[in-house]
Amino acid sequence: MTDDPESLVAAARVCCAQSYAPYSGIHVGVAIRSESRAVYVGANVENAAYPLGNCAETSAIAAGVQSEGVAFRIAEIAVWATNRDGRALACSPCGGCRQRIREHALSGAIPIHFPWREGEIRTVTLDELLPFAFFLPAGPSAR
Repeated sequence: MTDDPESLVAAARVCCAQSYAPYSGIHVGVAIRSESRAVYVGANVENAAYPLGNCAETSAIAAGVQSEGVAFRIAEIAVWATNRDGRALACSPCGGCRQRIREHALSGAIPIHFPWREGEIRTVTLDELLPFAFFLPAGPSAR
């Protein structure tokens, strides 16, 4: 896979098709490019007990941590979401995932790509999505 946003969005789209979303009907796929240039993907997996499901971002981050350990750092992210009919939805990472991403991001300047208007991909930085990120005193900002 090359280091271009289009390939990352394409990987997120493929992963979106593999999501398990029988309750909400919102299928989400994510592709994360790490600092090491590896790509990790994840899909949302719902559960009848909603809080027990996983967001796509959580799944992809877990794959990155499993592979790279504490060295895992996010350099770029693409999100793709569809409704039950397979039509793209405007969908950026949820608040909880924004915090998860921040904990593993190289910086607040990493690009995040997601569907916006029909046929349009929007790109923003993590700092634009989460301008006042929370860090524990001994957390990532202390590195």
